[in-house]
Amino acid sequence: MKKLVYLLAFSIALISCKKEQKDYVTFSGKITNKNSETVTISNPQFKFNKVIKVGEDGTFKDTMNIKDGFYRLFDGKEYATLYLKNGADINMTLDAQEFDETITYTGVGSEESAFLAQSSLNQEKLFGDKELMDLPELDFRSKVSNFVDDFNKRFEGATLDSTFVANQKQSIAGLEKYLTKMYNDKQYIAKNLAKGADSPKFVDYENNAGGTTSLDDLKGKYVYIDLWATWCQPCKNEIPFLKKVEEKYHNKNIEFVSISVDRQKDYETWKKMIVDKELSGVQLYAKEDKAFMDAYKVSGIPRFILLDPEGKIIDSNAPRPSNPKLVELFESLNI
Repeated sequence: MKKLVYLLAFSIALISCKKEQKDYVTFSGKITNKNSETVTISNPQFKFNKVIKVGEDGTFKDTMNIKDGFYRLFDGKEYATLYLKNGADINMTLDAQEFDETITYTGVGSEESAFLAQSSLNQEKLFGDKELMDLPELDFRSKVSNFVDDFNKRFEGATLDSTFVANQKQSIAGLEKYLTKMYNDKQYIAKNLAKGADSPKFVDYENNAGGTTSLDDLKGKYVYIDLWATWCQPCKNEIPFLKKVEEKYHNKNIEFVSISVDRQKDYETWKKMIVDKELSGVQLYAKEDKAFMDAYKVSGIPRFILLDPEGKIIDSNAPRPSNPKLVELFESLNI
């Protein structure tokens, strides 16, 4: 009989525990010097967007049914990255005038978000080191290695979600790879793309006017190169400014060369845009040939390059047409 009573009591206890497990997260906080009357918690991948009203005193609180994972909390244009999981009861405090520096998380399930807040500060400090990319190679590698080691040490003794830990280890490995690439690219540029160095060449790019054009065909004139694509809105934003510069330097000793890096599927779009936007200058199509872009370590477009009449580099990352410094540069060269 005693055994039966024990088993019955144990079963009831199990049922009670299950009932106590939450299928939602409670999130509250207080923002001093708030930027907005609301905060928004979102994750586009989960199609989740929750707007929470912030009181006059800066406090807020809500419960949310969520999928465990990463979210962003927005206060106006400022934001922080959170890691939320059902069952958590998290309280956040911050001063919006020193957003990243003052943000804190307490409560059940707050450890991951607190980890992210500290990581954000540490990375901000690392990226704010203006001398980092100019260090000798051994010093650079040592500093990055120490940063990664310190990051990984923070896992020791911490009670963190296993999925979160796996993600963060992958993230720090990606950051190390990114920083190393940035450093190597800068060293390459300093050595191979410095002012006065011979420019990498493109060969036999299709010319919209007919035939093909190579960089060597343009020797004898200054060459202002625009690397762009029809899908690139910032590239298209430069077109009106480029037209004005081309008009100002019409019949001068300079060629304006626009090289489309559109994929083959957008070839007809490129042809049509030349007509629709009345693009002038030399219009070339790279046909997915990345050799020229790779040689210049192009990581984003638009990218502008200025060469002298001998094919030597004046500026491997020249000012955009919308930047008044471009015309100043041309004038300093007496173009």
